[in-house]
Amino acid sequence: MSQAFPADHPPAQTPKIGVVLLNLGTPDGTDYWSVRRYLKEFLSDPRVIETPKWLWWPILNLAILSFRPQKSGHAYAQIWDKEKNESPLRVITRDQTEALAQRLAGESNVMVDFAMRYGNPSTRSVLDKLQQAGCQKILLVPLYPQYSATTTATANDKAFDALAEMRWQPAVRTAPAYYSDAKYVEVLGNSIRDGVAALDFEPDLVLTSYHGLPQSYVDRGDPYEHDCRETTRLVGEYLGWPEGKLLVTFQSRFGPTKWLEPATADTLEKLPGQGVKKVAILAPAFSADCIETLEEIAMQGKETFMHAGGERFAYIPCLNDTPAGMDMIEAMVRRELAGWL
Repeated sequence: MSQAFPADHPPAQTPKIGVVLLNLGTPDGTDYWSVRRYLKEFLSDPRVIETPKWLWWPILNLAILSFRPQKSGHAYAQIWDKEKNESPLRVITRDQTEALAQRLAGESNVMVDFAMRYGNPSTRSVLDKLQQAGCQKILLVPLYPQYSATTTATANDKAFDALAEMRWQPAVRTAPAYYSDAKYVEVLGNSIRDGVAALDFEPDLVLTSYHGLPQSYVDRGDPYEHDCRETTRLVGEYLGWPEGKLLVTFQSRFGPTKWLEPATADTLEKLPGQGVKKVAILAPAFSADCIETLEEIAMQGKETFMHAGGERFAYIPCLNDTPAGMDMIEAMVRRELAGWL
């Protein structure tokens, strides 16, 4: 004997699989309050700032958030996509998401979306949307090639916080860091070789500039520095370049504590005095161009180098949503979805 469901029982949905590309985040605008909201969320994350809250909170709220939003807002304005009125990071991450969705279109039960650890679209809102759409399995893909607690871990943390409040919680997988993945090394290496070949000069040196990290984080066990140096070593081997042609540096220092060295800005300032007058630079820690690449490196970095006596400077873009970059993301996602598709 069959038994009917109550009249208000929700209809059954065809089970779906969600894929969420996770990136750092961006303010919604370049104005003071938009940037302030973003910076407060970012700099309040204990994964990012490990200083005890009782000490850090007054510094953040009374000093940093009073003055830094104006400076950061000006920097964002230099690279803002005025046509779409969004930061390049959000524009490119959306483009990556749409490109991946097209590549997975043959998998009728797969939905692809993106979320930001800080700002919008929030991780919680995207996971809620996918769960309500019938996604009973979700793959989280932090778009950070090199692992760090300040990036990969906190992106997953935010997702887990949202999952903890779901009554009907989907099964979840997290994609690992992919700095040593053969496809990533190949695609990154080819982008460097092609980028250099397209220049009208031969660089004396190619810098691989990674986002910085306090030295104390590495001393306490964060593998980020290892992953960065290994990325450059593997790419150098793939390219067959002589040792010393690729140089590892670290950018975006913040505060008085000791950070990973050598610093990108200091290196660019010193190189012309050492006879290195022509450089190319890229930022392998970023999957999409953003303020740290377009403003800090391509603009500020160039100004520093040329002012110090450099002659030629070139920035090689991130992989972004290029066909090769999307080949790599698709291959990684399909591998991590094994057994679900």
